[in-house]
Amino acid sequence: MIDRILDIFFLVFHTALVLFCVFGLIWRRTRPANLLILLATAGSWLIIGLIVGSPGYCPLTDWHFSVLQRLGAEGLPNSYIKYLADRILGTDLDPGLVDAFTLLVLVAALAGSAVLNLRDSRRAK
Repeated sequence: MIDRILDIFFLVFHTALVLFCVFGLIWRRTRPANLLILLATAGSWLIIGLIVGSPGYCPLTDWHFSVLQRLGAEGLPNSYIKYLADRILGTDLDPGLVDAFTLLVLVAALAGSAVLNLRDSRRAK
């Protein structure tokens, strides 16, 4: 029972966090938090990923997939985005393509958020 609740929690929270990473730069009030979350995400993917030997590492994905494995899931992909896309679309997307798209979106969101946060801080002065 608790693993079902945890699965739903991670599905909702992690998906909301991904959406915030992509769209949180739209609103001026959320831009500082968006930039912080994007930097933490990139840091996890790069720094923690290098430490654990898995570039693109995300602790939320790791924890969620542990819950899913306890629930009997097998053959989980390496990335949450692939898992989510496959779950929504009911298909098996190419992992390399999903990873490349995910990285492109992260870089674009990070660049956009950095530029907008810089612009906002200059305007505030």
